[in-house]
Amino acid sequence: MALETLHDLFIHELRDLYDAEQQIITGLPLMARAAKSAPLRKLFEEHLKETSDQIDRLDRLFAALDVSFTGRSCKAMQGLLAEAREVIQEDADPEVLDAALIVAAQKIEHYEIAGYGSVRTFARELGYKDAERLLEQTLKEEFAADEKLTRAAESRVNQRAATADQASV
Repeated sequence: MALETLHDLFIHELRDLYDAEQQIITGLPLMARAAKSAPLRKLFEEHLKETSDQIDRLDRLFAALDVSFTGRSCKAMQGLLAEAREVIQEDADPEVLDAALIVAAQKIEHYEIAGYGSVRTFARELGYKDAERLLEQTLKEEFAADEKLTRAAESRVNQRAATADQASV
């Protein structure tokens, strides 16, 4: 697909996000199973449901635009999820693993925030009001997921991981 117009770029980036979300659907269950902390596991499971809703929104958006969602592979998400899988395979203290899983999840969230923020702005510029509204909803969910992960890290996960440091001193 040639990128000759902002609409072309908009579709290009939506396809990238669609593929990223499809990859996340397979990656989040792995992260949930690896989490030691029940609250962290629950965060991953809740975000899996949200991700499914986000894919549904993208499906509606592609249908409204009368374009296919295929044709793009999100290499960035492949890399981010490969890093998450590597962390899961590490011989890690369970508390430290939970902290590492939060890092991996926040990298994913930040990628999504950048992507959804950009396409939402493109939709606004192109006058695609319905698309803008749907993308804004997803963007808010991504910001909220990132905030939940930050709170989990600050309130309990990082503190527990720090005990592994104290035990090894």
